[in-house]
Amino acid sequence: MEMKISAMNCHYRYYTLESFFKYISEIGFKYTEIWTSPQHFFVDYIQNDDVNLLKNLSDKYGVKIHCICPEQTNPKPHNVAARDKNIIDRTIKYYKRIIDIAANVGADKIVTTSGWGFLDKDREEALSRSIEMQKKICDYADKKNIKVCIEALQPIESNLVKNIEDLSRYLEKVNRDNLFICLDFGAMAKAGEDIEDYFEKFGNRIYHIHFVDGKPTGHLAIGDGERDYKVDLGKLYNYGYKKYLSLEIASDRYYNEPYNADRKSYENIRRVYDSFNKSRS
Repeated sequence: MEMKISAMNCHYRYYTLESFFKYISEIGFKYTEIWTSPQHFFVDYIQNDDVNLLKNLSDKYGVKIHCICPEQTNPKPHNVAARDKNIIDRTIKYYKRIIDIAANVGADKIVTTSGWGFLDKDREEALSRSIEMQKKICDYADKKNIKVCIEALQPIESNLVKNIEDLSRYLEKVNRDNLFICLDFGAMAKAGEDIEDYFEKFGNRIYHIHFVDGKPTGHLAIGDGERDYKVDLGKLYNYGYKKYLSLEIASDRYYNEPYNADRKSYENIRRVYDSFNKSRS
């Protein structure tokens, strides 16, 4: 079975975007999910950097961009559950721009969240606003043939969608065929859930995975945390998951030499999957 291991640029924030592409290409990555770090690829609700920057780097280093991951958690300025009319207007414009970028670079998906509600305001009202905006995001994405993959967040990040139960209700309320699940290992671990819980609930609605190690969270390189990544990969293999594993490595411990975290993660994953394929050949 083909293993689509995808690098992310989160921990390369003190390196240029071209260095990110160069390093991951040398390691062996063929795929990347681009996090829209302002110093790498700037996007807001009225402008963005030239998409040819991404296209040219993708072509030069032979690394396909398959997903765009926008900045979107508090205190970022764009909130899917915003209550202020001006923020609502800016947020929908921002997401339309993100979707356009994805379509222009040949990605087939974006990652989204539920946003967050103020703790001193009614949670259900914030959730209703999030659902209504997510419908608009999905409808625009559908016109561009882009899938929207929503991930749960940790409680410190959001009071809206934090676990499988929240995700299930959210999907039902949004009710859009192009809204899928991004299984985020950090949020999953924080909620005390596991891979089986996600696949038994969502099955082929899981279209994307943010695959990281942790203690139990922390966005660590594969092998640097407490998770048994061999068991995790075995479960994904047995469920027949053939889409992307994006390495959302984001701990500041990797900022000086981010490529070492990617190399370790890539080699650990490849070693396990190669052994699976050999044993079943």
